[in-house]
Amino acid sequence: MNAAAPSLRMHAVVIDCAEFEPLIAFWSAALGYVEWFAPHGQFAGIKPPVRDGRLAIIFQRVPEPKVVKNRVHVDYEADAMEAEVDRLVGLGGHAVRVVEMGTDARWTIVEDPAGNEFCVAQA
Repeated sequence: MNAAAPSLRMHAVVIDCAEFEPLIAFWSAALGYVEWFAPHGQFAGIKPPVRDGRLAIIFQRVPEPKVVKNRVHVDYEADAMEAEVDRLVGLGGHAVRVVEMGTDARWTIVEDPAGNEFCVAQA
């Protein structure tokens, strides 16, 4: 039986939020992305300035607040983790803690201005 190859491709990461503006400001500065707004007001987002394979981030306005740790998060890597985390904190993020697993795995858990967790690993 020859099954068709899956045609699914990652398109975007969607983050629920109460307000777009703080997250758009933080993430567009963090990633060098450009912003866009949907005309109906429930969605806004950021995307790479050119199509280069990086995922867009879509912010979806929801009425309920964030209450617990994210069940899914995005991991990033940086050539200089500490400097990148310092830059993200300067943009409004919050460094939660550094995690080290042996000598070859090290990352920092960071929260964006709405408290959404993500990791920045040492490349």
